[in-house]
Amino acid sequence: MGRPSTAEVKRRLVHASGSGMPLLYLLGLVEWRTLGYLFVFLAAVVSVLELLRLFGGLEWAVYDELTREYEQDNVAGYALYVYSQTAVALVFDPHVAVPGMFMLTIGDPISGLMGSAPVGELKSVRTLAVMFAVCFVLAAPFVIPVSGVVAGGLAAAAGAAGATLADGVKPVVAGYVIDDNLSIPPVACTAIAATLWVVGVA
Repeated sequence: MGRPSTAEVKRRLVHASGSGMPLLYLLGLVEWRTLGYLFVFLAAVVSVLELLRLFGGLEWAVYDELTREYEQDNVAGYALYVYSQTAVALVFDPHVAVPGMFMLTIGDPISGLMGSAPVGELKSVRTLAVMFAVCFVLAAPFVIPVSGVVAGGLAAAAGAAGATLADGVKPVVAGYVIDDNLSIPPVACTAIAATLWVVGVA
């Protein structure tokens, strides 16, 4: 594995800084519903920025640093990152949504710094294993207290597996790359919620 570029490290640090949003709720600074409203507002802001970037000629230097080449003519990862977290904040309860958010804001940067893979190909087994372990650790403290060790452990593992799958390969559908910024939270949260439902907790 080669050493990550400076630009890549910057992107990952910005990625991790998004953990501040769910932390607002965890620290008791905002209620869950209020956090959802904040995400909706943020989604509206990034939508305007993306419209200006793609169609209005907005050219900020930060875009050159924080976007990848394949994003130049498509919706950028940072916007998808906000949209996916907004969706899970509005759909799921905190014990399901927050793990999915952290899997994106913390798990994904760690995985990305360990290594990447060409579009459509699977990341290395080592990278996948680390992603799974990190995501399980992120999910367990939220689902186990709500549903018990066995059910919570199964749900955390299911969520971690979903996030690992979403992170591990970026499929191409109709010529469009399914970015893991968009897929990790909903896939992980759906896996957690479905597991809790199957075991009769949710």
